[in-house]
Amino acid sequence: MELDLIDVHFDLKSMTPREIEEAMEDPFAIRFLPDNDRPDSETRFYALGRTVGDRHLFLCFWTDGKTARVVAAREASEGEQRFYERKYAEFK
Repeated sequence: MELDLIDVHFDLKSMTPREIEEAMEDPFAIRFLPDNDRPDSETRFYALGRTVGDRHLFLCFWTDGKTARVVAAREASEGEQRFYERKYAEFK
């Protein structure tokens, strides 16, 4: 899947595009679907993922199956990190 980071509305100085890609490709990432259906056939996701450098990120992105466009990205909160670690421990 191609990652689209053109004209993003968040600061790419605090995290690199590579870190965003790593968090999205994390095999243990937790993805949530929003409650509402979209008529434009784009599927929006919220995700908690971890980078190779052990940085936890929260992402909001949409995908049409071919391209993933990141809408928002930030450091995961402490609670989100604990949730990720609990779910990760279940897979070990």
